[in-house]
Amino acid sequence: MYLPGHYYHVYNRGCNRDRIFINDENYIFLLTRMKSYITSYAVSIIAYCLMPNHYHFLLIQEDGKSIQRFIQRLFNSYTQAFNRQYGRSGTLFEGRSKSILVESTEYVIHLCRYIHLNPVRAGLVLHPSQWSFSNYLEWIERRSGTLVNREFVKEFFRTPEDYEEFVLSDIAKPMEQRLQEYYLE
Repeated sequence: MYLPGHYYHVYNRGCNRDRIFINDENYIFLLTRMKSYITSYAVSIIAYCLMPNHYHFLLIQEDGKSIQRFIQRLFNSYTQAFNRQYGRSGTLFEGRSKSILVESTEYVIHLCRYIHLNPVRAGLVLHPSQWSFSNYLEWIERRSGTLVNREFVKEFFRTPEDYEEFVLSDIAKPMEQRLQEYYLE
């Protein structure tokens, strides 16, 4: 049961750890669905990241069952479209999505950073701003988008640069060196 006014980390991965996004069009399709479905549910998106074989969301529950309904509708629709496109049938995910109630504000902030650093830690990009399929760029105000709760961001970080600094402070030393090399090219 989801509690109104609480934060939830919702995540899942592909069955057998298989890819759930094959190309950019798959990501874009899901993001388009997210934008259209979110208005029907009392859910606020804080952070998200779509990865090749899994996803992460940090959501605020506004009423009793909105997160469950939103995730179910979103990924049922996505799975049907994915299966149709690739001539497959059956489940795409390892069962139902998992969700964790996040009670500590400090943990919420660290979870946002964790979500936004997923593509960096996976070695897909050198900097979180290079990954188009998260709302990190909205957090640091380099992209205008609707899948972010801007009041939440401003409540905890005075400027976009403050959040960027917070995120980058968690990258391991070897990664910092790789970033410096990347920006010097």
